[in-house]
Amino acid sequence: MMHKRIGGVLVLLTGLVAAQPLAARAAEIDGTWRTEHGWLVRIAPCGAVRCGKVMGGTSMRDKYNPNPALRQRKVVGIRLMWGLRKQGGSYKGKLYNPKDGKTYVGYVKPLSASAIKLSGCILGGLLCRSQTWKRVK
Repeated sequence: MMHKRIGGVLVLLTGLVAAQPLAARAAEIDGTWRTEHGWLVRIAPCGAVRCGKVMGGTSMRDKYNPNPALRQRKVVGIRLMWGLRKQGGSYKGKLYNPKDGKTYVGYVKPLSASAIKLSGCILGGLLCRSQTWKRVK
């Protein structure tokens, strides 16, 4: 009877240990995400950090870019986020907003396997605007 309990506990522990990497992977930010504006953004490793690039879903031009030479380029293909480093339960880096041409200190927080929360902040994080993005792939 005691052997059955120990065996059952071992099976349960083995299952929990095996599920840990799956749960951790499910909450990561790598993948393709649909923004609240309908854009598709691919977040992937770029060196030791994470970066995000607009892959589709918009025909918008980068008309608010502070560099006049870049204002006619399409938003598709531009780097929207870079330097994202894991910091506690989220990632911190830089976020570019083509809708105003500004770069913000940004945070990307995994909410689940299918959703992340992006926050762009000013004044050292005192004022932030957030969006929830849904995973596509």
